[in-house]
Amino acid sequence: MFGVESPGTFSGPAEIHQFAGFLFDMDGTIVDSTAAITKHWHKIGKELGVDPLVILKTSHGRRSIETLAFYDPSKANWDYVSHIEGLIPKEYGADAVEIPGARSLLASLEHIDAPWAIVTSGTRSLVTGWLDVMGINRPKKLVVAEDVSAGKPAPDCYRLGVDRLDLTTEKMQAKILVIEDSPAGILAGKAAGCQVIGLVTTHNVQEIRESGADWIVQDLRSVSLARESVSIDGQFPIEIRNALQC
Repeated sequence: MFGVESPGTFSGPAEIHQFAGFLFDMDGTIVDSTAAITKHWHKIGKELGVDPLVILKTSHGRRSIETLAFYDPSKANWDYVSHIEGLIPKEYGADAVEIPGARSLLASLEHIDAPWAIVTSGTRSLVTGWLDVMGINRPKKLVVAEDVSAGKPAPDCYRLGVDRLDLTTEKMQAKILVIEDSPAGILAGKAAGCQVIGLVTTHNVQEIRESGADWIVQDLRSVSLARESVSIDGQFPIEIRNALQC
């Protein structure tokens, strides 16, 4: 366990762990759309008459429908949320960048037919819009904001992700790896019984550490299939390098 008082360094030796399936958050994990989302909430905040900086303090990793419910319940409906989120990649697509290492990791999992899915607090229109803009293949399985009654940090979305990967036995569920960047998402993954890698892409080390991530890395360049990437008993070897060390 990491101590809050020690910042640590990203210098951990390479470790290989076996996982049966992989669940990826989207924003901050595969794509960094921080600049785009900031512009989006400035636009919405102006419409609502709310300081966008106040909205942005709590919006990351949470569903827009829950954020809007706090400021204007009349707009907290899926038709409105899907519409405004679908506009983000179209209006601000140039502001998004890939998280380093994400594309290669996803491609390697696809190549060996490892089960993986995206589990996001965004709507279907948002996540598919970003995947299209960034030229990243869509996963076979997808869990979006509209699919669950409670968003992160509730575990509902990751439990549904486990179900959609058809890995619901207790043994397999404990061997599913969640990759997240937000405290809310890390808490959701842990509550769903999964192991979690926390990325320090949108939050600081202390926030990620306090959320209970099993490993903390700077980005996905530290996570890859091990060289001997043969499935053993339905599990796939993942190498984790340069994790945070206290």
